[in-house]
Amino acid sequence: MSTLRMAAVAAEFGRDLEADFAKVARLIEEARTAGVRLLALPEACLGGYLLSLDDEAELDAGPPALAVDGPEIRRLAALAGEMTVVAGYCEAAYDGPEGTGQVRYNSVVCVTGDGVIGNHRKVHQPLSEDASYSSGDRFHAFDTPVGRIGMMICYDKAFPESARALALDGAQIGVCVSAWPGARTAAAADLAEDRWKRRFDLFDRARALENQLVWVSANQAGTFGSLRFVGSAKVVDPGGDILADTGVAAGMAIAELDVVQALETARRSMAHLRDRRPETYTPAGAVNA
Repeated sequence: MSTLRMAAVAAEFGRDLEADFAKVARLIEEARTAGVRLLALPEACLGGYLLSLDDEAELDAGPPALAVDGPEIRRLAALAGEMTVVAGYCEAAYDGPEGTGQVRYNSVVCVTGDGVIGNHRKVHQPLSEDASYSSGDRFHAFDTPVGRIGMMICYDKAFPESARALALDGAQIGVCVSAWPGARTAAAADLAEDRWKRRFDLFDRARALENQLVWVSANQAGTFGSLRFVGSAKVVDPGGDILADTGVAAGMAIAELDVVQALETARRSMAHLRDRRPETYTPAGAVNA
């Protein structure tokens, strides 16, 4: 058996890119010391998230837009070294004639010291996020030194189709990076009792269980602008059981698992992907089912 030590981070990040890189370097070194080979950092950990998700809120210029093949992502890869590191950032891309118009995506990148292995642009955008980012249009899995991974960002995990698409593409490990806040109305005084924190945890466990894959969930912690993040970084096994969890505080959830064996065991008798009946899932007359 070959076990994989993996970790999900809950931490606070802001607009200062140098400060963010300093924190990323510390977290990578902490993980390396602990023997971690797969590390998931939060959504928007390079440059911070949005100040608010309210339509009427006053926003700043947003996080710096970084090219996936630019110097900042190469810097992240150099820090990763022999580890596989997943991190969220604001991606700069160019559309239009001869690439003249810049488009910004809320993205997550997977790197090792050899460079970029995978990149995902957030597909599902909550509330007013679409005023700041364009939307991605696909989910896909890819091979890494630690196994086949599929990535998503925050609100993507509220849609079962997202994780199912990754599982059907052969993902053994789902990595979801988030900037998931507590409730915007009737917020709980104790963040651990917040209803949006409860939903965050339920989605993590459900996506792992229904697809029978390993789930690594990172999240922002602390506060930024008007947002108070729920932390709750965790590693979940294919049965939906939480192996490690930071709670609402900043921290690193570390777990060790033989991923291949865990998937084989979970899928031995009741194999959810094998037993699907996709021909029955579209209601008669449905257009967008």
